Amino acid sequence: MSHGTTTLAFMFQGGVLAAADTRSSCSGLVACPASQKILPIHSHLVGTTSGTSADCALWKRILSRELRLYQLRHGRRLSTSGAAKLLSHMLHPFKGTELCVAATLCGWDGGEVDECHDNGGTKTDLGGYTETTKKLEKSADTSLEKVSLAKPKTQSSLSTLGGQQSFTRKKISLSGPSLFYVCSDGTRLQGTLFSVGSGSPYAYSILDQGVKWGLTVDEATSIAREAVYRATHRDAYSGNHVDIYHISSKGWTRRKREDLKEEYYREKERQERRMRQDVTLSE
Repeated sequence: MSHGTTTLAFMFQGGVLAAADTRSSCSGLVACPASQKILPIHSHLVGTTSGTSADCALWKRILSRELRLYQLRHGRRLSTSGAAKLLSHMLHPFKGTELCVAATLCGWDGGEVDECHDNGGTKTDLGGYTETTKKLEKSADTSLEKVSLAKPKTQSSLSTLGGQQSFTRKKISLSGPSLFYVCSDGTRLQGTLFSVGSGSPYAYSILDQGVKWGLTVDEATSIAREAVYRATHRDAYSGNHVDIYHISSKGWTRRKREDLKEEYYREKERQERRMRQDVTLSE
């Protein structure tokens, strides 16, 4: 069965940007010109999907359910890394079957952990919040009362063989964009730039030269839009519209869906103007 798509995602200083076309194809025919290939999972996490549409929709719902249950049990969101590992472990038993899912998880992680220093300046892990967090991630069925997170003290002491040693504890904020690729064979990769689908080689030609960490939101949006347009222009299995999502510390926002046909006509006009200018200069 012939099918294809173009999805992409990359990180920059303003968060994560995800973009995709909207054409679903089957056996050389356009099955749906307005499908949604970027699926919101929760307020700070979306996933781009490539593969069989039904499989992608099903596993998105399963992942959303598990992440919501985790949040209800523990009072906090699971990190993007944890969500990618969870999805990878759930998909791995289906390796070698006809299941076809290739997802890029684009999220923003926010939280605080404790960092401790002794009076000699050496960084030490005293457990506390960090240890409790590890227990939460290992035990999904532990009650909140049993592992409630108490406020850490600013000063703490540990009894050692050599006597008393004082420690200072402070909170360190660990937040920022995160990007993972997960495939139905259990593959899980972390990176800063991914493009998946039959149109990805054409998209990479734009992304590799344009994506930089210091981009503004408008610049990143323009590059993503250009990459999807170039891919849909060359790949017969990609096309119709472009969807763009921006994930930041405030959550995800969706740009208005744009018809790529209009961009094609604008590009034609620009080419004609350049040709007329070249003819004028040659004369």
